[in-house]
Amino acid sequence: MKFKKFGATEQKVYDLVKPITDELGYYLWDVCYEKEGAVWHLCIFIDSDDGITIQDCERATEPINAIMDREDPVSQSYVLEVGSAGLERELVKEEHFEVCEGDTVRIRFIRNTDGEKEIVAVLSGADKNGVSVVLDDGSTKIFPLADIAYVRLYFEI
Repeated sequence: MKFKKFGATEQKVYDLVKPITDELGYYLWDVCYEKEGAVWHLCIFIDSDDGITIQDCERATEPINAIMDREDPVSQSYVLEVGSAGLERELVKEEHFEVCEGDTVRIRFIRNTDGEKEIVAVLSGADKNGVSVVLDDGSTKIFPLADIAYVRLYFEI
């Protein structure tokens, strides 16, 4: 696993969209610009302390679409999607780990680590050296980023 760095297009979009999401009271979780088949998708993921509804996505889409049309930061055609980051969102940027310290996460390993393919633990930090968690027995363990496939928030259903 590596911490996500924005590409040039994602950074331009982030810089344009962040003031809008801030003004609307949303946290701009992530911007993804990816090709799926023959179509490019520009996905804006938002969050708030109260969660995100379809109405929140609609409310954010109008001003985001307007600034994207006006500033035209993407050279080819794309599909704009504004959505919730989701309950079990993946933590991909350093700031995600900071915001989620103290939350329960699921860590999936690339290969078995300490006899486990994945663990559920409380996130206590992350940096270039690894992800630090508090295990069920109260001990703290740091897992190297190179051993981790992904880290997601965990919600027991």
